[in-house]
Amino acid sequence: MTNPIIEYSALAAVAAVVREGSFERAAAALGVTSSAVSQRIKAIEERVGAVLVLRTSPCRPTSVGARMCAHFERVQLLERNLIDGMPNLFTVHPACAPTIRIAVNGDSLSTWFPAAAGEFARRSGNLLDLVLEGEEQTAQLLRSGEVLAAITADPAAVQGCRITPLGILRYVAVASPAYFTRFFPNGIDALSLSKAPMLRTDREDALQARWAKTVLDSDVSPPTHWVPSTQGFVDLLRVGLGWGMVPHILGDRYIASGELQPLEPLRALDVTLYWQYSRLFVHILHDLNKTVIATARTLLFPPSEERMSE
Repeated sequence: MTNPIIEYSALAAVAAVVREGSFERAAAALGVTSSAVSQRIKAIEERVGAVLVLRTSPCRPTSVGARMCAHFERVQLLERNLIDGMPNLFTVHPACAPTIRIAVNGDSLSTWFPAAAGEFARRSGNLLDLVLEGEEQTAQLLRSGEVLAAITADPAAVQGCRITPLGILRYVAVASPAYFTRFFPNGIDALSLSKAPMLRTDREDALQARWAKTVLDSDVSPPTHWVPSTQGFVDLLRVGLGWGMVPHILGDRYIASGELQPLEPLRALDVTLYWQYSRLFVHILHDLNKTVIATARTLLFPPSEERMSE
């Protein structure tokens, strides 16, 4: 009998180090010594001919290591599915629930997705590993095999995946009243908008530029504050740091309280979100898919093509 290509006890050590962030914590989680964890990882790295774990603080996976960890998580899910389907044939059951890795955009994670995650976890007992990424980039994590499901803004299905429209996340351009008075005393135009500092979450965040292009038919490049946090983004808008696009689910209450005001009350940017998931794991993901879709349909606007609302 030939030796297995992958030694799963060694791969379990890799996954534990990546999950726990250090060899010591991984050893404690696995119930072995740090030396044993190190030896297992060294052995599998020699076997595959690549470094899998960067010995940093915290430890991080290489691109190959991330793929190997994703493979290990999938094997665990398949094993759990098999055991659950034939409980009378197995006397030993997994010590902990399997983990499902999902790519989620920050605005969904800060608004409607927690309700779906909480409901799914209560019903299934499964664990979730949420990977934070922009909705325009989450599909790439599906293509690379790093996640089993993702919230995307791309209507094209990733190869090997199924796709379902979730609904519209509506964005409103807002600023504090004091900020508005200071920078837009005569209203919004291309000149005033180009001088008014705006907020962006990261270099991929194009919502502000898209809104300005559609409303003013102009490309503007205002001074920019970088704020990599959805709630921090809203909080800094409230204290007058700049203007920016916020999901209606977060922004409506602050508009109602007078802490924020829309730059153009009748012009909002609608972004249609989609749920994509691996076809190979459709049965394992059934409950998760059902919960995510039902929650989105409750909290988001009905799905349609991406458009500007007036």
